Amino acid sequence: MYRKKMFIILAVVMLLSLILTACEPETIIETVVETVIETVEVEGETVEVIVEREVEVLKDKEILIYNSYASDPAPREADEEIVQMFMDKYPQYDVIHSTINHEDFKQAIRAYLTASAPPDVMTWFAGERARFFIDNDQIMDISDVWEGEGWVEDYPAGFKALSSVDGKQYFLPTSWYWWAVYYRVSVFEELGLEPPTTWDEFIEVCETLKENGKTPITIGTKYRWTTGAWFDYLNMRINGPEFHIDLMLGKESYEDERVLAVFDAWRELLDNDYFIEDAAAYTWSEALEPFITGEAGMYLMGDFIRDSLPTEIMDDLDFFRFPIMDPAVLIGEDAPTDGYFIAANSQNPEAAKAFLAYLGSVEVQTYNAEKLGRLPTHTGVDRSMFNAAQQKGLALIDGADYVAQFYDRDTRPEVADMGMNVFMEFWDDPGNIARLLEMLAELDAYRMEVFGAD
Repeated sequence: MYRKKMFIILAVVMLLSLILTACEPETIIETVVETVIETVEVEGETVEVIVEREVEVLKDKEILIYNSYASDPAPREADEEIVQMFMDKYPQYDVIHSTINHEDFKQAIRAYLTASAPPDVMTWFAGERARFFIDNDQIMDISDVWEGEGWVEDYPAGFKALSSVDGKQYFLPTSWYWWAVYYRVSVFEELGLEPPTTWDEFIEVCETLKENGKTPITIGTKYRWTTGAWFDYLNMRINGPEFHIDLMLGKESYEDERVLAVFDAWRELLDNDYFIEDAAAYTWSEALEPFITGEAGMYLMGDFIRDSLPTEIMDDLDFFRFPIMDPAVLIGEDAPTDGYFIAANSQNPEAAKAFLAYLGSVEVQTYNAEKLGRLPTHTGVDRSMFNAAQQKGLALIDGADYVAQFYDRDTRPEVADMGMNVFMEFWDDPGNIARLLEMLAELDAYRMEVFGAD
């Protein structure tokens, strides 16, 4: 009897199993191609190569391939969590996510964009770094996403401008940091100084600091990039951000009299000894020392300056917008910006646009602000979470007509390299006008060669 009951039970279980199996939908697998970097041995040396590999996915999902350079631990963790959040919220999508070392990514991106099956969405930098690929028709027009998500109204005008070419949007900017003139509050208070808003006021501040035995401006030019900030701001304040960006894009000439006006203003600062002596002997961080001790009053620098300052002077630190030189000129600001784009020949453009819409949302930008301290581009993010300095930085960029990236991000790397050599030689001998004109002619000839300009 016992065996008979067991046999009946087993038969029922098997029958139910067959019925349930028959009722389950068939799982269909398809193969997609993913472009990745792989490390291989070639003649005893380790090299990295771009390869295409097949990945099996569920056919009932919309596939999206996403490659990111967020390789540092905290950004990588946040990136992975955002991908999962997206798939949880939109289960119709399956994201194939690859994270590549930041420096390797910068070398690999050209190969990605020429592959037969490129990643659909990629992280990247705004400015010329993106413009280069836009001009080569390798980045997709996402104007419909900007319009559909309301970003035209919800993102500051400066961020829209840096994402646009010929009135169309190609880039999604999501995080940034600002540049400004930093100063020691106690030094200004001691001398009865107010943060200047105009160029004349700025010169008066420099004179007062100098008359009281202080160096008006500290800077370290041992690594040349710091000089780029001075060229950026003087050019944008004198000639406007549109001329500046056109110059960066090879559309204007370095021999233009408007560029000479930039060096004339720069020469005024150098001739009056407003900068620290022997700036080329210091890195940017080494040049902080006189700023920390109060021997120097001001420093034009990105907000990452806070990472290298002792905590005890943080309450004595403030900043102001680079002074206005011509009220009729639009305001441009340097704010290096990271974000995302879609490959022009994406195999999954609709899924890619859905993912970009999510990345640019208040939800994701709030998440990044809370987890990583990233300043958002979306004005809908609750700003009460930010400290006073961040609030001020946000207001600075909100008030800009154009957001530039930085001299070596806004133009071709080879032109930037030669340009910074010009800045350094000019710095050493600002009174040698003939040599400056010669250098600018050489730089402009190279500009035409690189950009193919007339």
